[in-house]
Formats: sequence, structure tokens, C-alpha cells
Amino acid sequence: MKKTGIWLDKEKAYIVTIDNTMETFETIPSNVEHYNIHGGSGTPSKGGPQDVVQDSRYLERENHQIKKYFNNIIDKITDSSAIVIFGPAQTNKRFAKTIHENYGALAKKIEAVKKADSMTDNQVKAWVKDFFASS
Repeated sequence: MKKTGIWLDKEKAYIVTIDNTMETFETIPSNVEHYNIHGGSGTPSKGGPQDVVQDSRYLERENHQIKKYFNNIIDKITDSSAIVIFGPAQTNKRFAKTIHENYGALAKKIEAVKKADSMTDNQVKAWVKDFFASS
């Protein structure tokens, strides 16, 4: 039985796979760009020219990058028999939602989606071991 734990945020994902007594750990970078949008007046005086900010273009590019990031993770976990997803912020929930919407067979293998703070590699491994030991 292959059990997989995935800790992820917008920057990277840690995948811990436990297959009987074998344990593997893998890091997948997201390659999602951090956009620092600047806008507003180009001159110190009032009423000067304004920069036009195309938020939708940046958000669309970020959505494409996140989709590619999620697909890279999914490629690594398709043969798992039990999956737990955890991490800070909303990325873990967004990843779980993507699986439920697009990968029905894989969605049935998700045992939990949990909130967790940032962790070191060893803390991620221990968290996954504890989760599957208690379930």
C-alpha cells in the first residue's frame, strides 16, 4: 500500500511516499512568478500621467503557472493508494479542489486536507508518518 503525503504552498511541494518500509522524499518547485505590480502616477505632481495596470493579465499567467505546478505534482502521485494534503494558506485546498474537479479516481484516495504551518523536511516526514500511523 503506497501512502503519500503532500505539503505544498505557492513556492514548492514536498512529497513523502511511504511504500511498506521504503520512504521517499521529493521536492517539486512551483516556478510560479511573484508579481510586484506597480501603478499610479509617474510624476510627483497631481494630475500627471497614470500607468495602466493590467491585473487580469498577471492573474491569468499565474493561474496557468499554478495549473502546470499542480499537474507536475499529480504526475508523481497517480499510483498512490492513500493521499493526505496539507500546508499553509489556501494552496492545499485549491489543489484538492483541482483533483476533485478533474481526477475523480484520484480524488477518492484523498483521506484528508489539513492546515499546517511551514515545516522543515524532517518535520514533513514525521507529520506524514504520524498521520498514516493514526489512521
